[in-house]
Amino acid sequence: MSEYEYKVIAAPTKGQKAKGIKSTEDRYSHALELKMNELAAEGWEYQRAEALPSVERSGLTSTKTTWHNLLVFRRVKIAAPKEIPVALPMPSAVDDQMADTTDKPRADPPIVSPASPDDDASQSEGASRMLRDNGVEELSDVSGMTDSLKQLARNRSSEKSDD
Repeated sequence: MSEYEYKVIAAPTKGQKAKGIKSTEDRYSHALELKMNELAAEGWEYQRAEALPSVERSGLTSTKTTWHNLLVFRRVKIAAPKEIPVALPMPSAVDDQMADTTDKPRADPPIVSPASPDDDASQSEGASRMLRDNGVEELSDVSGMTDSLKQLARNRSSEKSDD
């Protein structure tokens, strides 16, 4: 069974001039014909014209009903192609060495961080997990400061003391 998608547009409100078309009705028919042929070229099939109400604001507290002339079109819905999973590239040479075809469990690469004089010996787990990036957004809470944040804080405090 076919699935359809629909398109609803406002019907033209004015006619369109063309060579040899004189009357108002003929100009309006011409404008409608152009719009319908334009959509037909895109694969839309004309279904019907509708006059539908729309409740709109009128002033601060009142409303009024306005009628709109609409044209309804449909076409067969094109099935979206199934997504093919894309393998992510390996980010480092360490991962290239570990990418063999055996069924061995893969270990995370070692965490390497520059030593700084006022480094905590016991960095919290959240901060140390931030030092490696597996390409997946981390959703757990981060506790503790990474070396880069400590360095940024030192730089900012030295800039303030220079002023």
